[in-house]
Amino acid sequence: MALVRARRAAIVAVVAACALLAACAGATAAPEPAATGTWQYQLQGTVDTSVEAGTFDVDLFDTPAATVAELKAKGRKVVCYLNAGAGEDWRPDFAAIPQDVLGSPLDDWPGERWLDVSKAAELRPFLAARFDLCRQKGFDGVEPDNVDGYANDSGFDLTPADQLAYNRMLADLAHERGLTVGLKNDLDQVDDLVDHFDFAVNEQCAQYKECDTLQPFVDQGKPVLHVEYSLPLSAFCPPPPGFLSIKKALRLTAEVQACPAAAA
Repeated sequence: MALVRARRAAIVAVVAACALLAACAGATAAPEPAATGTWQYQLQGTVDTSVEAGTFDVDLFDTPAATVAELKAKGRKVVCYLNAGAGEDWRPDFAAIPQDVLGSPLDDWPGERWLDVSKAAELRPFLAARFDLCRQKGFDGVEPDNVDGYANDSGFDLTPADQLAYNRMLADLAHERGLTVGLKNDLDQVDDLVDHFDFAVNEQCAQYKECDTLQPFVDQGKPVLHVEYSLPLSAFCPPPPGFLSIKKALRLTAEVQACPAAAA
C-alpha cells in the first residue's frame, strides 16, 4: 500500500447530481453515482460492505470480484486502488516490472520503490494488465497512486513533463476500458491534468492549507474525494463545495468518520 505523497513542502458533501464516475467524452460511460454525501477509503482488512457510503475506494488485488458485485448491487460505485508510480514487492505481478525502471525506496513504506515514469512505453504493458484486472473485477473507476514521482527523490532525473505524459497515459488506459480515473494528489499539475481526469483523490489538503488548488475540479463539476488523517472533523467540516470529506486512520482500515450531513 502506498498512501504517501512524499511532498516537496509538506505533504475533499459533493452535490447529489455530481458525476463522480461519469467517464470522459469518447469513452464508454460508467454508471452515475448514488446520491450521497460521503465515501469510504479502505485498503486494509476485509472490506466492510455495511458502511453507508456511495463510493468505495478499495484495493485492486485484495478485493474479490464478489465484493465488488455486492457493493454494486447495493447501488455503490466502486473504485480500484492501484499503485501506478511505485513497485510493491508483495504484489503478484511484481516480477512483470522491468528491473531497470525500479528506483529508490519510498520513505516509510517498506517494499516499495519508485518507478521511472520517463519510460512510460516500457511500463504501459504492466499497467495495462492492472487496468484490465480492474475492469474484469467489475470496478467502475480507478485510483492510480504515487503519480508525483517527479517531485520526490525517486532515484531518477524525472521532469514535470515526464510526469504529465505518464499521468495522461494512465487516464487514457482507464478511459479505453470504460473506467473513470481519479488524480491522486499531484497538486502542482492540477491545471494541466483536470481535463484528463474525472475526479480527484486528495490526502490532507486541509492540514496543509492546499484545498483551493483543487478548485479546477470543482469548477468542472468533478468531485474531490478528500481524506484527512490527523485533523479533527471540526477542522475541515463542513467541507468546501464539491468535496466529499472523511477522516481515516493512516492504515486505512474500515473505520471512517465522515463530515456530518448539511442541515436541510
